Amino acid sequence: MAAAHSRQDASDPLDGIAETLDRAAIAGIAQITHGLSPATIFQAFSDWGMHLAGSPGKQLQLAAKTTRKFMRLGEYAVRSIGDHDAAPAIEPLPQDRRFVDPAWKEAPFSLIAQAFLLNQQWWHAATTGVVGVTRHHEDMVAFGTRQILDTMAPTNFVATNPVLQKRIFETGGQCLVEGARLLLEDMQRTMRGEPPAGTEAFEVGKDVAATPGKVVYRNELIELIQYAPTTDTVRPEPILIVPAWIMKYYILDLSPENSLVRWLTGQGYTVFIISWHNPVSADRDLDMEAYRRLGPMAALDAVTAITGAPAVHAVGYCIGGTLLSIAAAAMARDGDERLATITLFAAQTEFSEPGELGLFIDEAQLNVLENMMWSRGYLDGAQMGGAFQILRSNDLVWSRILNTYLMGEREPMSDLMAWNADGTRMPYAMHSQYLRRLFLDDDLAEGRYKVDGRTISLGALRKPMFVVGTERDHVAPWRSVHKIHMLSNAEICFVLTSGGHNAGIVSEPGHKGRRYHILTRETDGAALDPDDWMAHAPVRDGSWWVAWEEWLRARSGEPAAPPPLGAPDKDYPVIENAPGRYVLEH
Repeated sequence: MAAAHSRQDASDPLDGIAETLDRAAIAGIAQITHGLSPATIFQAFSDWGMHLAGSPGKQLQLAAKTTRKFMRLGEYAVRSIGDHDAAPAIEPLPQDRRFVDPAWKEAPFSLIAQAFLLNQQWWHAATTGVVGVTRHHEDMVAFGTRQILDTMAPTNFVATNPVLQKRIFETGGQCLVEGARLLLEDMQRTMRGEPPAGTEAFEVGKDVAATPGKVVYRNELIELIQYAPTTDTVRPEPILIVPAWIMKYYILDLSPENSLVRWLTGQGYTVFIISWHNPVSADRDLDMEAYRRLGPMAALDAVTAITGAPAVHAVGYCIGGTLLSIAAAAMARDGDERLATITLFAAQTEFSEPGELGLFIDEAQLNVLENMMWSRGYLDGAQMGGAFQILRSNDLVWSRILNTYLMGEREPMSDLMAWNADGTRMPYAMHSQYLRRLFLDDDLAEGRYKVDGRTISLGALRKPMFVVGTERDHVAPWRSVHKIHMLSNAEICFVLTSGGHNAGIVSEPGHKGRRYHILTRETDGAALDPDDWMAHAPVRDGSWWVAWEEWLRARSGEPAAPPPLGAPDKDYPVIENAPGRYVLEH
């Protein structure tokens, strides 16, 4: 009877209806909450609140901190009377630039700023170190509280911002009028689905993504671009770049002066790059295996056929680097020796400590995201961009609102900003697998990830590796990127460069203020943890691109005549001029 009942339940026609209703309801909630899970937020604050309520010792500590901070603020108020240079009660964090203007040293604004910073410090103590709260919930509460405090910062209001008051006085209030005009313009552009103002100065194929080349292969997911040589001879090993599909490929081919692609061709390399198709609803079932097979593997077939090279320098950026690592591990398992070296730019292979991006990854949060993607067939680029902006709300949200809509000064558009506004989408199947199998379950690092039905291991990677992390990376924190040392015994030259996830990679020679740490772990050598690595790695001024090219050159053959563009006799004809068709998809 029980078995019959089970079979009856399995074929119940209401099952499909129930699932559809649940998905539709959760997708509706996701639209209201912009993809955030109310359940996750409630659980996090409940966990924190209940444990704090049951921690009299922590409460006593916080009460004592309150008293001390009031005393420090009072002492500062007395010291600062008539002394603008009085020692502050608290210094802002190094990355906090909100109070650097000398106007913040004037009374009463100095006291307002100090009170805010002391309050911010108190809330950090209140939301961390509560015994019994899970690490994930603690991070979420601390992050959420910080967002609320950033919203209420005195820099955001006319009455408490002396710099803004000065601007209003100097312009006779015209800055507010101009700010209102800019706000209206941006709202209209958003409603019409137009890109931000100023992006028209960076036309794809003319001002950016303008390095000469040809599209030599196209399938339903990628176009492969081969760039024209600029030197009489080239290294025999071509470079194949696998960029992230969370972004348009031309982050690596911006303006001529900061294009990595153009620079590499100038150093005597044959360069290929993948340009990803921007998915639509019909592409909802494209999964990670489709991206591997139709992406780097199809491109590798084309590159080796066109150039005749037995081995290729493979390069992966961000999620493209993660995919390249998966493909390389499968190749190593299967005895495919077509990779000469592997280079990873800000790419994670181990996801147990993904940084603040992990705040958006848990079972309840993924349930919301998956159902939102299920209803559309994809995750919209604006949704991802909003999450990344929240991670740096001071720099990317509130400072923009202050400068643009209150100060009336729009920041000049740059090629990097224009590229950042050129968003892409993530297909439902791929993004769900990526978040669950990699971020949530960490299958790749823990030996459970399968390709073609068989498990792969990063431990099988033995080709020399050049791995780049960036100091201020909120997407792929460098300490997480560094964990490749613990997963593979291959030779790894690890670089930690100044800058963030994008600006740290776009680090052309001559860029002022750039520096990097660099240290090589030899094959089968001992793996240092991030702190030990930092203590041993020497610092160099300038662009890490130069060090990378030296590394590539040492692992390349003698220069020879460049290969032709495309190979029509091998079914890889020239299709059209770069940048091709896919990069223009919106």
